[in-house]
Amino acid sequence: MDRPAAGASYQRFPRVRIRELRDDYAKFELRDTDASIANALRRVMIAEVPTVAIDLVEIEVNSSVLNDEFIAHRLGLIPLTSAAAMQMRFSRDCDACDGDGSCEYCSVEFLLSARATDSDQTLEVTANDLRSADPKVCPVDQARVYQQALNADYDPNAGEQRQHDRDKEAWPFFVFLGISLGILIVKLRRGQELRLRAIARKGIGKDHAKWSPAATVTFMYEPDIRINEELMDTLTLDEKKSWVESSPTKVFHLDPITKQVTVCDAEAYTYDDEVLKKAEAMGKPGLVEINAKEDSFIFTVETTGAITAYELIMNAITPDFAPIRVLAGRPVAVASHPALCAAHTLFRGCSELT
Repeated sequence: MDRPAAGASYQRFPRVRIRELRDDYAKFELRDTDASIANALRRVMIAEVPTVAIDLVEIEVNSSVLNDEFIAHRLGLIPLTSAAAMQMRFSRDCDACDGDGSCEYCSVEFLLSARATDSDQTLEVTANDLRSADPKVCPVDQARVYQQALNADYDPNAGEQRQHDRDKEAWPFFVFLGISLGILIVKLRRGQELRLRAIARKGIGKDHAKWSPAATVTFMYEPDIRINEELMDTLTLDEKKSWVESSPTKVFHLDPITKQVTVCDAEAYTYDDEVLKKAEAMGKPGLVEINAKEDSFIFTVETTGAITAYELIMNAITPDFAPIRVLAGRPVAVASHPALCAAHTLFRGCSELT
């Protein structure tokens, strides 16, 4: 086996390229590294970046059709704005309180009080009815309402229909479902009441999924697709069209003028091997060669809204948050690992994109 020469190093210097960066979505490339680093980054973003979620519920009055445990579970799954989570303490490590929730260092108190008085209308109790003791920690939808109110073109005196039209533009998902803004907790009929106190605490997705800031974090190997032009030229136009259409996703394009088949979107390929099977069925094995680049990955990150995609990535790779990780079966200092340091430096320099 070949051994490195004296003074030689196999250290790699990964490269990161940001394709898209929004509040709740990010897409970037991670190159010149291996799958162990890519998967470690994915798992840290899903399970080890802390957020704030409701963890304790004290129900005073509940005459709704849902039992106490059901409501407590629904409250726990409401995403809360967690930009301040990194500065909070874990309740198990806090020495300033006894865990009752009245602590500015490790918990945030919420109150909810709702009673249905209209005999003809069903009262929908949503996350927007929660009242937080700390304005920095509130339901994500509530924060969006505040943000809209601060918007320069927001008109509090707008007519009901005009305001409804603006709401449709701002929250198409909720309007599409036909429900009011805010995550629904329970519906109350006349005479029914819900009154409770809830305590939100800092936690990580490894302990419970309600603390995971990630809706989805995926990565794929970048595909390397090469068409054998000589074999392709032996196909008739109908055969080329049939071969292109055999791909479940639009990876290839048949130019109607030049009659040439080209790769229009390599990343749309899902490694389903359908075009390879089609080529063999046509008696043209080797018509296309598809390989995965083992040192190039494309990440897609979507958040729950608790923190931004930028904060999620930065909190996952910042050396201050995680000095030690287990990568490829052995402890590695993140601060000294080139892959994570490269990503940390790049995203830190791109904060203006958020």
